[in-house]
Amino acid sequence: MRLDDHLHLIRNVPDFPKPGILFKDITPLLAHGPALRAAIDDLIDATAGMRPDVILGVESRGFLFASPMAYATARGVILVRKPGKLPARVVRQEYALEYGTDTIEIHADAVRPGDRVLIIDDVLATGGTARAAADLVLKCGGTIAGYGFLGEIAFLGGAKRIDDAPMISLLRW
Repeated sequence: MRLDDHLHLIRNVPDFPKPGILFKDITPLLAHGPALRAAIDDLIDATAGMRPDVILGVESRGFLFASPMAYATARGVILVRKPGKLPARVVRQEYALEYGTDTIEIHADAVRPGDRVLIIDDVLATGGTARAAADLVLKCGGTIAGYGFLGEIAFLGGAKRIDDAPMISLLRW
């Protein structure tokens, strides 16, 4: 089975987190074993040509896809976290949100110079988080092999912010 067989598990939640937003809730898909397997298998297949050395998961739902992808392809997994969650020396990147800013961090030694890094997250929206994760990889001396997402909210234009490497999204809303 492929992910397309399980799209009915993604539920629309109107007015979350604020009025006027139609939230795509993937938690029912995550809770369904065959659907989760299909999503991970499809991400692995779609990103295979990017030839990464390591796979980076963006906190927190990116971890749910990056870790099993790394396991299945015998690659390491790197975590990008919110501030204060990593115990060793970190590199940090601030990025703009619709209203304000946010910050993410990576261990300073997580990416080796020249590593080809595949950045994985659940949903691409405005591209701010993915761009910040890529900037962290570059600061550490790595290169961006590509980006992979379960879904993309296309009208928000996030793909324009990460046009430095191939990008795949299994779903487009």
